[in-house]
Amino acid sequence: MFKIGDYIAHPMHGAGVIESIVTKKINGAQRDYYVLKLPVGDMVVMVPVVGCEDIGVRSIISRNEAENVFKAFSALEISMTQNWNKRYRENMDKIKSGNLIDVAAVVKGLMCRDNERGLSTGERKMLHSAKQILISELVIAADMDYDGVEKRLCAALEEG
Repeated sequence: MFKIGDYIAHPMHGAGVIESIVTKKINGAQRDYYVLKLPVGDMVVMVPVVGCEDIGVRSIISRNEAENVFKAFSALEISMTQNWNKRYRENMDKIKSGNLIDVAAVVKGLMCRDNERGLSTGERKMLHSAKQILISELVIAADMDYDGVEKRLCAALEEG
């Protein structure tokens, strides 16, 4: 169980700090929720305490692991199918996995695709979400600001 002040990562929303733990009655059942404040977009997410590990909530990566993500970004191999429906599903599965390298691969793949031929509205939204998830954790783990992380990722993309 996490406690107030812990930094955690939610696979679909990104990383943030637990501001409080509240008890809410929803559909007749009383449950405890982590109130997660995300640094990117000033969003607040309520995550049920019971079963949070089942949905992929975890502690954020270390500073060294964040550096490894930056280093790995330019070398990530990306192969995306031409079928947009299959590509969308594969990317969504990678995002839901909660694995930051998989999320980075989605970000890199969609950024490259956007530079080459543009993205559909759905893939543009996916790129935005994947970047938020990736950058929110790197902001906390590497103790950087949003723009600094984004610039490092763009520089790594140009290297690769």
